[in-house]
Amino acid sequence: MLEYTLTAFRRSASTLSSFSSLEEGLGDLIAEHVRHTFRYSPGPAEIRSWNRSLPVLATDLVDIGLGNVEMLIEYKVPLTDKRVDVVLAGQHPQTGEDSYVVVELKQWSEAELWEEDPTMVLVPNQPGGPKLHPVLQVRGYCEYIGDFVASLLDADKQLRGVAYLHNSYDPAVRDLFELPQSEQGFLFTAQSRGKFLDFLESRLAPESGAGAGDRLLSGKIRPSRQLMKFASEEVKDRSQFTLLGEQQAAFQTVLHSVKRAHEQNQKTAVIISGGPGSGKSVVALSLLGELSRQGLGTLHATGSRAFTQTMRRVAGWRSERTKNLFKYFFQFMETRPNEFDVLICDEAHRIRETSVHRFTRKRLRAGRPQVDELLAAARVPVFLLDEHQVVRPGEMGTVDTIREHAERQGIIVHQIGLDGQFRCGGSAKYEEWVLRLLGLTPGGPIPWEGDENFTLSSASTPSAMEDELRQALDAGYSARLSAGYCWPWSKAEKGQPLKQDVRIGDWARPWNSRLEQWQFGAPPSALWATEEGGFDQVGCVYTAQGFEYDWSGVIIGPDLVFRDGHLVIDRSASRDPELLKKPTDEEAEVLIRNTYKVLMTRGMRGTLLFSTDLETQKFLNGLIGPSRTSIVPGAA
Repeated sequence: MLEYTLTAFRRSASTLSSFSSLEEGLGDLIAEHVRHTFRYSPGPAEIRSWNRSLPVLATDLVDIGLGNVEMLIEYKVPLTDKRVDVVLAGQHPQTGEDSYVVVELKQWSEAELWEEDPTMVLVPNQPGGPKLHPVLQVRGYCEYIGDFVASLLDADKQLRGVAYLHNSYDPAVRDLFELPQSEQGFLFTAQSRGKFLDFLESRLAPESGAGAGDRLLSGKIRPSRQLMKFASEEVKDRSQFTLLGEQQAAFQTVLHSVKRAHEQNQKTAVIISGGPGSGKSVVALSLLGELSRQGLGTLHATGSRAFTQTMRRVAGWRSERTKNLFKYFFQFMETRPNEFDVLICDEAHRIRETSVHRFTRKRLRAGRPQVDELLAAARVPVFLLDEHQVVRPGEMGTVDTIREHAERQGIIVHQIGLDGQFRCGGSAKYEEWVLRLLGLTPGGPIPWEGDENFTLSSASTPSAMEDELRQALDAGYSARLSAGYCWPWSKAEKGQPLKQDVRIGDWARPWNSRLEQWQFGAPPSALWATEEGGFDQVGCVYTAQGFEYDWSGVIIGPDLVFRDGHLVIDRSASRDPELLKKPTDEEAEVLIRNTYKVLMTRGMRGTLLFSTDLETQKFLNGLIGPSRTSIVPGAA
């Protein structure tokens, strides 16, 4: 388990109450701490909100004798890059136990529901369209903190959440009260300040909250719940995952679109884009479970054999009916228009030009775009994608392509971006480092400055990398080793051990099995990333894509090398049959860079890198710094 710096700034309420909401000193002070702690520069609007909102809350506490309560400002939700406005830390007045109140502060003076949807609100004169109801926002934070902070021994008793609209009065936000409140999601306004103060007195005692604050911030963070492990429960009762921020907004947007599709016969496509680990597949599974329980015709589809087979195996365990919810993109060639209520297209960057393959019947070989088939199949088609994960020729799943095809057919399009980071230890910094390293975003490679939420290291040899990852495996973590497609791949034969195709010096290992059954301890191809035994083979991008494991080792082959101050592509070094066919050099370059982006962003706790090219390895060592003795905390 890991420890994290979870807040940018903390003071007692009495200290903060000395700042005036008309002054600028507090916001500037917090901004300095945010820049130092999170390597993030807040904008003027955010600084202005700190100046105006925090003194109000601090004064409220002081007015009822709670000046010793600790205010943890910009508290970072564990394993994500989301931040809570304030967590109030103190002692419970009856039990004396640690007690915490999560506060979402809003400066809104008025707000209304979005098209009578109680989960989404519109705020006049604020950009960005409909926003998640603040009660749902703070409720999600409470659930997530309770799931991951080990020092909360009884989160249901210790944790409460409130949305405090301190500039508004009930009539101006009356719509927001239509959403039922709960113990982890109360709503208060300036008009109900008295009730808010009564609530605070019921949860916090006048004694110092410094100790409670220390315990929350120093608490261990439990390992992230991996998608595959809980997929079965997720589909059945949607109790295993908590959706935060944009995830919840995306979820509610789809439900809203489904309701409109039935009430107004309005067909809508929803595009949900986000980087690795931003929660796309969690949203997809949440939707599948919720919509299925509502009795709506809903299917989940991907273009990835490995991902679909794993979902069928794990989420559909002991349930053939559940297995049938998981399909492939090419299976909708003969589907009638709007045959389903919702089609959830996960990993939509894998959408191909057409669904035609070698077994397609002649009468269906009309060359209809696959995206058009998916758009037609349901009243509400949902596409979840990451444009930087297009790794095969013929894949065309981009936001612009889907939008263009939808609008050409008169389909309304809603687009939501998932900006959060839930893989790679919640480290948005690491994802940016990878994108700049690979030239997928401007600015060029930058040195790795470190992130206590995520470990990046280089390995001197592939055997050293394997040894470190095996330590992680022996310590109870999940770990996998993958590589660029730069070695031949022998045909797997039943009854024969896999051939040691990946050879680097005197080190050799087999690629993951291509077979559909277990063989000599090697799992089937589709289960390499999730089943015991997968560590002993080297995975490729097609078996790693869509999955996550605690520790990831990536071997960079000779198709990506450092020359003359840049990382350049050597297409001739690739052994991928897909790249030996029709792609242009420009297309092949993007696909190879995207391949390494996928491989480098599978790890949740850390990544180890090794390059077969000495000059490239030296370049990586210069960016990353000296190798660690061990990546695993506590290991020798």
